[in-house]
Amino acid sequence: MLEPLKDSLVAILLDGIKRDRCGENVNQTDLHGVIHSFVHVEEYKKKLPLLVYETMFEEPFLAATGEYYRQEASKLLQDCSYSQYMEKVIQRLDEENFRSRKFLHPSSYQKVTQECQHRMVADYLQYLHGECQDMVQKERRKDLSNLYTLLKPIANGLSVLVKEVEDHIKCTGLKAVSNLQGDNVPSQFVESMLEVHVKFTELISNVFHGDKAFIGALDKACAAAINHRENTKQMCRSPELLAKYCDTLLKKSAKGMSESEIEDRLASSVVVFKYIDDKDVFQKFYSRMLAKRLIHGQSVSMDAEEGMINRLKQACGYEFTSKLHRMFTDMSVSSDLNAKFIDYVREQKTDIGINFYIFVLQAGAWPLGQANLTSFAIPQELEKSVQLFEQFYSSSFNGRKLTWLHHLCTAELKVCYLKKTYFVTVGTYQMGILLMFNNQVHLTFKELLENTRLQEKELQKQLQSLLETKLLLCDSQVSDEQQLAEGSRLSLNLNYSNKRTKFKISAAVQKETPQEVEQTHVAIDEDRKLYLQAAIVRIMKARKVLKHNAVIQEVISQSRTRFNPSISMIKKCIEALIDKQYIERQGTSTDTYNYVA
Repeated sequence: MLEPLKDSLVAILLDGIKRDRCGENVNQTDLHGVIHSFVHVEEYKKKLPLLVYETMFEEPFLAATGEYYRQEASKLLQDCSYSQYMEKVIQRLDEENFRSRKFLHPSSYQKVTQECQHRMVADYLQYLHGECQDMVQKERRKDLSNLYTLLKPIANGLSVLVKEVEDHIKCTGLKAVSNLQGDNVPSQFVESMLEVHVKFTELISNVFHGDKAFIGALDKACAAAINHRENTKQMCRSPELLAKYCDTLLKKSAKGMSESEIEDRLASSVVVFKYIDDKDVFQKFYSRMLAKRLIHGQSVSMDAEEGMINRLKQACGYEFTSKLHRMFTDMSVSSDLNAKFIDYVREQKTDIGINFYIFVLQAGAWPLGQANLTSFAIPQELEKSVQLFEQFYSSSFNGRKLTWLHHLCTAELKVCYLKKTYFVTVGTYQMGILLMFNNQVHLTFKELLENTRLQEKELQKQLQSLLETKLLLCDSQVSDEQQLAEGSRLSLNLNYSNKRTKFKISAAVQKETPQEVEQTHVAIDEDRKLYLQAAIVRIMKARKVLKHNAVIQEVISQSRTRFNPSISMIKKCIEALIDKQYIERQGTSTDTYNYVA
């Protein structure tokens, strides 16, 4: 019955829908009823119940719809600007969507939308992509939102926009962190990068509805900006700057900030940490700065310290923070040790004559180098307490060796020879020098050198700080550039006065020197070699036989959480393990390795 009427009936229906598109009044009930009659004809069938509807009406309708919107798109391009075109297309899509629901069977809704998108968006991708760069750089939010709405359903439609957004974020990030100057470069670096991250996180959330592709672009761009090196031969400074930023927040000197503000800033700093490639560099600098804070009692609070370590643990796992946790354990163990030592002294019925507090720190956990320790003759006033503690410790822990790190110790001296009594906090070496003036008012540089047994360079440095504070006087003027001669005569300043009765003479060791930074980088290189060699041995032990390229890929994969190793470093580590006979080259193949059990 439908076959003879098919062509004329469909033509009438298509004309009616076209007039509806043009805003003319049509009998919507009749159109809906006739279109759905194509469905009702064979809806009783179990197989292909919509075949008549799809072949007789839907196919010509989709073709007519495509042609209509092809012409509509062409007309809009001529009459509208770029922004207006996107708004009109979104409007047309919404209208056609609504029209589908008025007249058509639900199975057609998606097909109609796709046809419209194909004719008005996919066919003009090049035109739409052409304005991406300008739009992204000027951050035209409404236009970006409209463009996202149009491109999202199109296969590979968002790729150009995602790339432009990534490049823009990277460029903004590099601009924010380049050419930083002044004393607070670490703070400028971290806070500038966080501003960029917060700004674009909000933009992606609101404009691109938190689309994963754009979140991925944000991550790539931030990582590229944070790990950027102006000189590829040098290590990236970002891990060091971040560690210094955390150090500034965790020190007591973080003035004008409440505990909650410090916590918020530390939590935010982890965002930057997650993007850092060389996490082992951060770990090394952070552990050194943590050691100084703990030893010199400079931490703003132990809760803040532990909170930061727990954040790092969540980001990188227990292995990354295990040494940091051991440092905290040593501090609490040292507290118990001191209490036991006091009981031991009472049992011995001995008076050591001074207040004596000691930290016993595990060499493997604390980044305190013992290679450059200078010789030092312990003052008589300390000898008794040092010997007693060594006896106590050896009786409590058999087989452990104590190495005294005098350069990290501090002492409080009571100065009684002046009009006022002063309490001065000094380093151990400065204490050793000052105690020598208990019996004499004047001493030569040579006498101090012989009695303290300090290296000449170290003694020069310690005396310089005492001369600067005017506690000691020299018979000749000594500037920073000049050195004290053997015959230089030093004497107590008997007219010394200070507004404060309690003060501290800072030791130069507490200020980080370029040499220390260089030593840290050297230590990092050595640690990396050992880490890579251990990784190679683990891989070869599990796999027994492996080709060269497979070893390289496995090592890079395992090391990525800590740092990005260079291929040349991995090759050197492989050669080192061959020399150590952990692995060997397979006789028949030079690029295959065997594990040597």
